[in-house]
Amino acid sequence: MSIRINDIAPDFTAASTAGEIKFHDWLDGSYAIIFSHPRDFTPVCTTEFGAVAQLSAEWKKRNTKVIGVSVDSVEEHQKWKNDIEAFGGAPADFPIIDDTSLTVSKAFDMLPAEFYLPEANRTPANTATVRSVYIIGPDKKVRLTMTYPMSVGRNFAEILRALDAVQATDGVPIATPANWQPGQDVIVALSLNDAQAEEKFGALDIKLPYLRFAKAPK
Repeated sequence: MSIRINDIAPDFTAASTAGEIKFHDWLDGSYAIIFSHPRDFTPVCTTEFGAVAQLSAEWKKRNTKVIGVSVDSVEEHQKWKNDIEAFGGAPADFPIIDDTSLTVSKAFDMLPAEFYLPEANRTPANTATVRSVYIIGPDKKVRLTMTYPMSVGRNFAEILRALDAVQATDGVPIATPANWQPGQDVIVALSLNDAQAEEKFGALDIKLPYLRFAKAPK
């Protein structure tokens, strides 16, 4: 089943490197990011999870919990964490889920097309999760999804920027333009007329009747 923006994220209970995770309870009013990766002890995945570890203070600053998932066991994850920390130079202090059952991978549609081949034609590689990213809001709704093929490592500066944009626009009648960075002007929603927009956000920079910029709310 595919996951759509504004769907309630699937709930699950799973073993992890931080003990049992009951996902909806674990969220506990925070934002969260789920990162799936194909396999432990693989080169691209190690660079990615090293990047997640390096950003620990940034996740905390944004009230965001991060959690990894792959089809490997907790025991394999625990061993692999040593490599993550050695490469990234930072503690891998976020949970990594044991999804040997494929329960989470199926619920979040993290498996490649080859997984759905007839079983006789499948190889072990076909059960490896693709590089999925889900940003979940405090209300447990999916705010953003990204999916990368196994051969392309994720850009965590972009994931952090996307999280900033999601949080900046959550429940506020604004949007962020292309290439937006925190602190830059935002686009005012068309649900407000010019007078309403100016009252709420101050002076407008009107580029087109439907494209109005304002200073980002503090």
